[in-house]
Amino acid sequence: MQDLLPLAAALAERLKARGETVSVSESSSGGLVSAALLAVPGASAYFQGGAVVYTRKARSSLLGITDREMLGMRSSSEPYAQLLAQTLRTRFATHWGIAETGASGPSGNSYGDAAGHTCIAVSGPISLVRTIETGHGDRVANMRSFAAALLALLDEALDGASPQP
Repeated sequence: MQDLLPLAAALAERLKARGETVSVSESSSGGLVSAALLAVPGASAYFQGGAVVYTRKARSSLLGITDREMLGMRSSSEPYAQLLAQTLRTRFATHWGIAETGASGPSGNSYGDAAGHTCIAVSGPISLVRTIETGHGDRVANMRSFAAALLALLDEALDGASPQP
């Protein structure tokens, strides 16, 4: 997690300076994004909450996303990552919702994605979504890569968005 802390600290300062808040949904990064953001002193000024949404039951119980909302959509996809980010943003009433969903390894997921696949999303004044493929099955390295990519995507979104009231 040490490699995530500098970016998390920079994001924390930016969010605090802008008076903005964030909520986080994670899957294959296992809570590393939330942990990095919460490791920064004063996190209560910008971090509103998060969830590790690792299963269908977690998705339903923690986020209230129904099977009906999932029609035509699968986990570990860009539309699903965007749905997670938007849902968190709404449920927590934050300026930004960020989400990650993928397959950290050592093997792929039940949807046919190889280990090292994840989709990340930011929902806010600017919405962004990306697919990341690391090309390897090192679970811990992938978890770190996925977390770093999501933090970097939030940083990119902040670069493109005017501060919100």
